[in-house]
Amino acid sequence: MSDLRPLQPGDAPAVLAFERENRAWFAASISDRGDEFFERFAEWYDELLADQEAGGVAFYLLLGEDGSVLGRFNLYGISDGTAELGYRVAERVAGRGVATETVRRLCELAARRHGVRTLRAATSCANIASQRVLIKTGFVETGPAEPADLGGKQGSWYERELP
Repeated sequence: MSDLRPLQPGDAPAVLAFERENRAWFAASISDRGDEFFERFAEWYDELLADQEAGGVAFYLLLGEDGSVLGRFNLYGISDGTAELGYRVAERVAGRGVATETVRRLCELAARRHGVRTLRAATSCANIASQRVLIKTGFVETGPAEPADLGGKQGSWYERELP
């Protein structure tokens, strides 16, 4: 089983490698982060850690047995029992149930560690794989997502009530 754990300061090189290795893969279904993201990665990473420390967000890494990053699973806007879910998995593990299993695990963590009772996620119309993951993990489509919510793409919001 892969290790799902909170983002830590020493993870920066592995996260950067994950983002670089999968950039083209991600850009096929979600908005590309752009060159500036990679140029300013260290600053961006420090901001993530500071935001996580301040609360309201929780960033998790899925690590393979070799310590490489297989996926990033994030909770944003944690407040009053609600949060938004965002995730991305490496191309080399896509289609193997990794995202589905990890979203299930993260739903449990969101409820237990962060007091989340309602979890929301948005995905583009073109991202069929993400839609399937959300549906398989108990999310229900609740309505359209604005292009501003999805980096300029059309899509839908999904929601799941947690125990």
